[in-house]
Amino acid sequence: MNDLVELAVAAHGGWDRWRTLKTLTAHVSIGGGLWQLKGWPDVFKDARVSIDPHRQHTEYSPFVEAGRNTVFEPARTAIVTDGGGIVEKREQPRMAFEGHGLTTPWDAQHLIYFTGYAMWTYLTTPFLFKLPGFQTEEVEPWVEDGATWRRLKVTFPSNIETHSTEQTFYFDSLGILKRHDYSADVMGGTSSANYAMEPKAFDGLVFPTKRRVYAIDENNRPRRERVAVAIDVLGIDVA
Repeated sequence: MNDLVELAVAAHGGWDRWRTLKTLTAHVSIGGGLWQLKGWPDVFKDARVSIDPHRQHTEYSPFVEAGRNTVFEPARTAIVTDGGGIVEKREQPRMAFEGHGLTTPWDAQHLIYFTGYAMWTYLTTPFLFKLPGFQTEEVEPWVEDGATWRRLKVTFPSNIETHSTEQTFYFDSLGILKRHDYSADVMGGTSSANYAMEPKAFDGLVFPTKRRVYAIDENNRPRRERVAVAIDVLGIDVA
């Protein structure tokens, strides 16, 4: 296993602690220009997102109105009631993004798919790198605002729904996540930098409590004049 992976996993709470988890629930406030562009402003301004740490399953509650929630899994998305009744669903949801670009509006199932896999990825980083099928390689370091960060190129296996097959993660000298680069393929391919800030410990595990996503220029620098996605984590419960 790559030594940077081991450093990062230890810095965020350790593999032994992570393996004991059954569920993880975060209270989040999500904003930024992307949601207006896609037709869903403030949809997750005040929500709780729950994930299974060991397989791709994500739920947001409430969704649009009290008593309705979202479910994301790789092969399906759905809106469900508190009692588990299905309001609407979509099988093989990634196929529904064919031909999409940055400004293509989303229906509810598009939204559930994107936010489901994205938040699962963010909340399981860096532990997901130890799952079967992930390939990691440390590449040249990166200097930004006077700080030097180690970089990890990660190739995701085909059974994991995510932004793009190859992604790059940046860590400080202690192994704490600082930045995450990817192309959002479901939006026709974008060059994005997701900054992870203000790490805090929750029951022995460390998570960034602020994320800000920007487009990046040809020099790999963020275009900070516009925030595409803003995620504030107000609290995390693990069990």
